[in-house]
Amino acid sequence: MEIFKLIAEVGFPIAGAIVAGFFVFTTVKFILSGVTNSINGLKGIIMSLNNRVQTMNNDLVKMDSLISYAFHVKPNVERIAANEGKEDARKD
Repeated sequence: MEIFKLIAEVGFPIAGAIVAGFFVFTTVKFILSGVTNSINGLKGIIMSLNNRVQTMNNDLVKMDSLISYAFHVKPNVERIAANEGKEDARKD
């Protein structure tokens, strides 16, 4: 009965616009909640991949240092410094 009171007070076009606006709001809210969940899942995947890359980079620097020591060659100091976050260690 309240819907008929609303139509009587504001008119059918305005009441229809309010109902349509609520429908659009509900639909957008539903879609954005799904997108937000997907983004959070991708964020977790990216963070784990970044962790793996950092681990591999640390292992490469460690192996480079050990091989340099074994062959009595001066280690690549720039690469070791870059591994500590001063600049990118990759040369690609």
